[in-house]
Amino acid sequence: MDDNRVLALGLGVAAPWRLVEQHLAMERQPYELHLRLEAERGARFACPECGRLCPAHDFKELTWRHLNFFQHHCTITAKVPRTDCPTHGVKRVGVPWARAGSRFTLLFEQAALLLVREMPVLTAADMIGITDQRLWRIVTHYVGAAVAALDLTRVTAVACDETAAKRRHVYVTVFIDLDRADRPVLFVTPGKGKACLAQFRAFLAEHGGSPGRIAEVVCDMSKAFIAAAGEQFPAAAVTVDWFHVVHLATAAVDDVRKAEGALVTLPSATRWAVLKAGERDLTPRQAAALAELEAGGFLTAAAWRLKEKLRWVRRADTPRAARWRLTHFLRHARDIVTGSPLLAPFRTALDTIAHHQDRILNRWTSTHTNARLEALNGMFQLVRARARGYRNVDTFITMIYLVAAPLPNLFNSI
Repeated sequence: MDDNRVLALGLGVAAPWRLVEQHLAMERQPYELHLRLEAERGARFACPECGRLCPAHDFKELTWRHLNFFQHHCTITAKVPRTDCPTHGVKRVGVPWARAGSRFTLLFEQAALLLVREMPVLTAADMIGITDQRLWRIVTHYVGAAVAALDLTRVTAVACDETAAKRRHVYVTVFIDLDRADRPVLFVTPGKGKACLAQFRAFLAEHGGSPGRIAEVVCDMSKAFIAAAGEQFPAAAVTVDWFHVVHLATAAVDDVRKAEGALVTLPSATRWAVLKAGERDLTPRQAAALAELEAGGFLTAAAWRLKEKLRWVRRADTPRAARWRLTHFLRHARDIVTGSPLLAPFRTALDTIAHHQDRILNRWTSTHTNARLEALNGMFQLVRARARGYRNVDTFITMIYLVAAPLPNLFNSI
């Protein structure tokens, strides 16, 4: 068996194509193996539109990057015909080793996708020897095709949250399926606000879902999200997830700390001491700072104690108990913050919680937990690491889909 035949078997080349030449270019580093394919003389080719076998009209020489041959780069060159179809006219045919419009072979693209799923894009691009822009185009094509094939017919409960895609207030809004234990992301869109809910409703309908079947929408306390949820999914109960309640209170504590710190000297390590959850994971310096805050009667300590009392509300076993605890918490907290200008941030937080009290209490009648939304923060960090060097919001969105969406097999078309 000659060398051409061995390489042709490795490439999977079948009639009418055959390997006619191989050349190892040693003048470059790394070496490059150039393979040339040709179609058999007089071969007929299927019309890309109707599949009718037609004679070749003319040929154009094209080159594709293939998987490395050991440590050497490898390219495939072939003269690709256009068919002359009586019905559809002159059309360029496809080749079995590459998708239309790509200058990489299918096997090369498969290897690239496998790498991107396991490491940052810049690292993967450097490893396979192409620019990150070209690698992003490969990833975007396959992820886009997989997202287009998503089946959302069984979706009945969703949650939405926004995250910063870049600095200067550039956001994306992410929608997840609350009934999925893994890869829950359904839809990602640039921006935040009411328009995002309308876009998700349209996306849901396009993929077999029914807006009327959505029984619950979980979100933060954004007026825009809550108003849009009622408009787009009128049959759904709107639940404010507990994660955002705690986040609101924690931000208020931090604002109190900043205001008080501008007037008096607070113990060192105060910032992280009051932001961490209770006594969990406190360093010795942070534990000492918390004890000093408590003993010194600082208002930051008062705000921190109120934030920690939310745990008592969270541990309620029934909707009735939760309502009783939340009502008493709000009354007790307002008594403490009233009359102190430095505690104004926490007073504002209490007003927000009271305004959304019924939506917050919906979580005790919901069959879903806020664990999915809490996990989103970790997912966003993972995506930013994998998408390191991403150039725009679209590539960030592509990586969210790749990492966290229930995409069908990306390699079905390879």
